[in-house]
Amino acid sequence: MTQRRWTGLATMGLAIAFNIPYAVLATIFDYPDILRHSAAVVLTRFAEGGSQLVLGWYGFMLTALALIPIGTALAITPQRLKRSPALAIGAAITAALSGVTQAIGLARWVFVVPDLARNHSQAANQPEARLAAEHAFEVLNRYGGIAIGEQIGQWLLTMFVIQVAAMQWDEGDHTAALIGFGTAALIAIGTGEGLAIALGASGALFSTATITGFLLLTGWLIATALTLWRAPHRA
Repeated sequence: MTQRRWTGLATMGLAIAFNIPYAVLATIFDYPDILRHSAAVVLTRFAEGGSQLVLGWYGFMLTALALIPIGTALAITPQRLKRSPALAIGAAITAALSGVTQAIGLARWVFVVPDLARNHSQAANQPEARLAAEHAFEVLNRYGGIAIGEQIGQWLLTMFVIQVAAMQWDEGDHTAALIGFGTAALIAIGTGEGLAIALGASGALFSTATITGFLLLTGWLIATALTLWRAPHRA
């Protein structure tokens, strides 16, 4: 197969792979609704999830890292470098940075939260120890999750999608481009949840935008993959 079709196959694989750990976490951990509960509830539910839950988060982290090579391959092609070098290079950089920052945010569930959940569970008769674990989780969640993974990671993802969608529009692939612009808009709106929480307000409405945006991201990746499998557009 040509490099174009290999990239399309990888893009389709990312679209599918991203949804597998998400579905697992939604089933066994009530994700993302669980994040609206207190730290005590989250840690208790996490301790009950066992190794299956940790592996689910690990898979989620790997899909974020997969965005680095796949996003770079989507952004940088000889044709795009020649036609829109700034967009191509910018998209590759933002894809890589988004993959790294989102993976850092997700990694907390694999390498830090399990220990906090165990300490919280084992300190059933030690209120101070439980409160310490809950406080540590809240700080970790707001910094590693909301600040790095959601705010920085999702804004970078928004920039990546916009830049690739702009190149798709220029190439005549208007359907994929429009889906991409819609995806970017919803994910960008969804980042308002973190700011709302920081201001002491409810971020429920923004959360809905984020979920819808990532569902649309799956559609955009599939549309992009199908475009790569078709014959390239010729001006």
